[in-house]
Amino acid sequence: MSYLEQVDKTRVPRHVAIIMDGNGRWATSQGMERTMGHQAGAQKSHEIMETAVKLGLDYLTLYTFSTENWNRPLEEIAALMSLLLKHLEEELFMKYDARFTVVGDIQRLPEDVQDAIRYLENRTKNNKATCMVLALSYSSRWEITKAVGKIAEEVKEGKLQPEDITEEVVSQHLDCHFMPDPELLIRTGGEERLSNFLLWQSAYTEFYFTPTYWPDFTEEEMCKAICDYQKRQRRFGKTEEQVEKENQN
Repeated sequence: MSYLEQVDKTRVPRHVAIIMDGNGRWATSQGMERTMGHQAGAQKSHEIMETAVKLGLDYLTLYTFSTENWNRPLEEIAALMSLLLKHLEEELFMKYDARFTVVGDIQRLPEDVQDAIRYLENRTKNNKATCMVLALSYSSRWEITKAVGKIAEEVKEGKLQPEDITEEVVSQHLDCHFMPDPELLIRTGGEERLSNFLLWQSAYTEFYFTPTYWPDFTEEEMCKAICDYQKRQRRFGKTEEQVEKENQN
């Protein structure tokens, strides 16, 4: 039985986040230029979005380009931006009735990329299936720092009192406020760290690490990760006995 058949469709996570790591190493291992790995990785994101729609995920967030990635060689950044523009395909999202949006400091992106993002967000906003979120020019510390600045400004203007600042208030000021925290975060490529991705939102997220490079990450691998997630007991600070009792009620 395939892992797709093993997934309990009544218990899939609403939100799965993925750190798509290993494009460059995949290409190097096959004697190719790193840009070829990014091309293969971009195509893989389309395939995994299709899997997310099949499974009925509400949100699929893909860590595409971090604020730290701006430190990469200029020619690699240019190639990545060109590739991104090429793969913002309206037909793909309309085919699967999927939505599209971006979180991150998009003002740093080239204008033609910004225009393509806004167009695709507007074109797909009324679709009903999975929302694919690209974390683009994004880092969690950037997001949290920006939110703190917004809150400080509201306190300065008298719109908010310091004693009214709660976890919920902080969450509402984050760029990712529109979607639930990820229940499952997958990282490909063999590394086992968050790399400044969804730090606030991942407080109770389940992690799944795989050595598979992103271009080799298949639908079967995605379903394997979700099956692994479904075997875990999510306690949120409670005891195992408390959770089991709640599940019986």
